[in-house]
Amino acid sequence: MRYDVVVVGGGPAGATAAEDLARAGRSVALIDRDGRIKPCGGAIPPRLIADFHIPESQIVAKIKTARMISPTGRRVDIPIENGFVGMVDREHFDEFLRCRAEEAGATRLTGTYKGIERDADGPVVIYRDKASGNETEVRAQIVIGADGARSNVARDEVEGGDRIPYVIAYHEIIEAPGPRGEYHPDRCDVIYDGRISPDFYGWVFPHGKSASVGMGSMVRDVDLKRATADLREASGLADCTTIRREGAPIPLKPLDKWDNGKDVVLAGDAAGVVAPSSGEGIYYAMMGGRVAATAAAACLASGRAKDLQIARRMFMREHKTVFRVLGAMQDAYYKSDDRRERFVSLCHDVDVQRLTFEAYMNKKLVKARPLAHIRIGLKNMAHLTGLIPATRA
Repeated sequence: MRYDVVVVGGGPAGATAAEDLARAGRSVALIDRDGRIKPCGGAIPPRLIADFHIPESQIVAKIKTARMISPTGRRVDIPIENGFVGMVDREHFDEFLRCRAEEAGATRLTGTYKGIERDADGPVVIYRDKASGNETEVRAQIVIGADGARSNVARDEVEGGDRIPYVIAYHEIIEAPGPRGEYHPDRCDVIYDGRISPDFYGWVFPHGKSASVGMGSMVRDVDLKRATADLREASGLADCTTIRREGAPIPLKPLDKWDNGKDVVLAGDAAGVVAPSSGEGIYYAMMGGRVAATAAAACLASGRAKDLQIARRMFMREHKTVFRVLGAMQDAYYKSDDRRERFVSLCHDVDVQRLTFEAYMNKKLVKARPLAHIRIGLKNMAHLTGLIPATRA
């Protein structure tokens, strides 16, 4: 069968793209490997819940406080005012999104992407069907590559798609107790400590009956499992039953090109749309899937391959500034434990707390408080230059 669009990858980006296109009346096939669960803290902001109509049943916890922990053990609790951070379990959340795409009219195919060939009728996606074990062909006019960081579609089809920088993330999903030791089921803990991660951070995120404990790093010789075991020990969770363990790359920078100029466009991690500094990816993946669907639909309607460029333009128009600011924060503060100590010290500031979470909840920099932005800029420089001691609250 020939489809308008074949989507490779059924995570939040691919499932969103498939659903949007199916609801728009396009014929869509969604190819996904069965059983893969991405390591992820699982945090989603209220804007995602609203924009993508996520039901209450998918929210496994509502977080009211974020705790930042420095290398010296300093703890800064940041209240989440006028809302909450929703938590999802990717094992169930991703399948919910795939099922919703199927209900909208997308055809689900289970298998592993092998490559794209072309003939006079356009691209032919080759995948190994899980049920039969045979290589199978499916035709399309356009292909959306949403197959994650180190995307095979990006490697094969898009210039620069094989050179994306990434962090290796690892986490363990454990059976979570109630409040215990340093753990609380209503609070996310973010650990900025070189003993856990020399260039990123560790996390302890509640998921209701379970919790995600993990970390990430670009440093290849870091022992991810040992660092996670240390996190569990420090949080009082060492003896909790481990449900599953997962590891995967997380991209650090959007690719310069998201399409091949012909018939392929990327979405989600394949395009590199994970927020620097925070590592937040679910919202940006789903937005990436949505703009890829918009670009594919425009290309199908016009017949112009250049319309595939709409995806990157739409995404960067709204999120480029946030990514730039977060990238600058990561470059400034993640280089050493002294800098991480100063970052957590900066988090004491009420202006920082309010503007950070307003930006997180709404996915845009808040422009209504120009004086607060000026104050934050001055305090940021004071912390980076050492004018404010790292030990000052």
